[in-house]
Amino acid sequence: MVQRKHLYDFLRGRIIERLECGRTQLEVSEELGIAQSVISRLWQRFQDDGNVSRCYSTGRPRVTMPNEDRYLAVTAKRNRRSTASDLSLQLPVRQFQGRPCTDA
Repeated sequence: MVQRKHLYDFLRGRIIERLECGRTQLEVSEELGIAQSVISRLWQRFQDDGNVSRCYSTGRPRVTMPNEDRYLAVTAKRNRRSTASDLSLQLPVRQFQGRPCTDA
């Protein structure tokens, strides 16, 4: 029977950090003693939504943050004639800001 263990948040962060530094999934799995398939699923989930927590949500993934939702609501009330595409152009473009790589 296969023993299953959950990865702690700290270990998930270390895995993602090493993959971002350019190490292969196989190297990381051998270093940490974790199956390569687990590393692969974690990396895929991180690339999909930038999240590595175990909490899953059902339904459509969020595109805007709650503060952006409030901003859009206020802006739409101020400019009644603006369209959804006009409002979307007013939102700032978010990019993932990774941390610099360190060999741990």
